[in-house]
Amino acid sequence: MAANGDSCDKPQRRTGTKEKQNDSTMRERRQKDKEERLSLVLWRRPVITLHYFLLETLIKLKEWTIKLWQRRSIVFLFLVLCSLFSAAYSIEGSHQKYVQYLEKKFLWCAYWVGLGILSSVGLGTGLHTFLLYLGPHIASVTLAAYECSSTDFPEPPYPDQIVCPQLAGAEGSISLFSIMSKVRLEACMWGAGTAIGELPPYFMARAARQSGADPEDEEYEEFEEMLEQAENAQDFVTRAKMGVQHMVQKVGFFGILACASIPNPLFDLAGITCGHFLVPFWTFFGATLIGKAIIKMHIQKLFVIITFSKHIVEQMVSLIGSIPKVGPSLQKPFSQYLEAQRNKLHHGQGSKSSDDNWLSWLFEKLVLVMVCYFVISIVNSMAQSYAKRLQQQRHLVEKTK
Repeated sequence: MAANGDSCDKPQRRTGTKEKQNDSTMRERRQKDKEERLSLVLWRRPVITLHYFLLETLIKLKEWTIKLWQRRSIVFLFLVLCSLFSAAYSIEGSHQKYVQYLEKKFLWCAYWVGLGILSSVGLGTGLHTFLLYLGPHIASVTLAAYECSSTDFPEPPYPDQIVCPQLAGAEGSISLFSIMSKVRLEACMWGAGTAIGELPPYFMARAARQSGADPEDEEYEEFEEMLEQAENAQDFVTRAKMGVQHMVQKVGFFGILACASIPNPLFDLAGITCGHFLVPFWTFFGATLIGKAIIKMHIQKLFVIITFSKHIVEQMVSLIGSIPKVGPSLQKPFSQYLEAQRNKLHHGQGSKSSDDNWLSWLFEKLVLVMVCYFVISIVNSMAQSYAKRLQQQRHLVEKTK
């Protein structure tokens, strides 16, 4: 009987060894494929990267066209609404002032929503538009509000340019709440855009879980590996990611809301987590929208306003001047720049100083570099996505042989 038991165990051991070898071979192949895809970047293989990018773009356009055709009733309704608005826009009449007001507000909101989407799309590799656009806008409004003692900036030129109103308020009449109200629309639209930018990984992971197929995304693979290795993980980052995952999975709406309501770099995987565990769409998007567009945005907005309030800025200038040896030389250009900005607020556009031109030129170049990096990352990502399609097709052909 013992001999029979040993003979029964031997096939099982052989089978287990064979499965381990297959798993090891599969991991090695996936790692090799991943390294091959990551080598597709513009500064290493520009020609083939651009070629794959164009092919992936054509595939995406075809997929989007098919999806639009499947929802042709919604597309038709949208075209009808656009036609009605176009007719109202072109026909003269007393309604034109309302049409122009709606057009201005719509374009302004769409601008900030678009910047919010750019900031969160790409799972953390997007254009960080808060630092480049929304933060400087809130800081400019804050400085102008304290200087003008009012937030009733004349429109136009606001929001393109901030100029003090002719009838300024009493000094000290500005409060944090008045400044927050002035920039609330921009901040909430930007936050709503960041919430929309979290939807693609959610839909990707949800579709992959429902179909049982491997999704074409590196972050999802990282998420799957993290779930497999979570029990033995000891490093802080993995445990923090697992903490976010457990909170989202077990607490549900309020867990997602808590993670979305604070500046959380680990929230990138929340959309994948919710999609993987089939969290309902409105539970995920509703909590993310409330957390990012209302709670988190008020925290960030309040931080910027307090940082650039009048007394804080004056303390910063005096603190710079107190630095030994180099303090006075640094304090002078900073004070001159603030004085030039105050003069511009009271006298309109006027003549720009050389310091102002230099700072504007530097900011423009910074934005240009960030935009170029964002575009290059999109090209690389789409080229790598097409390369993964080719690898999957090759593996499928090998299996059928």
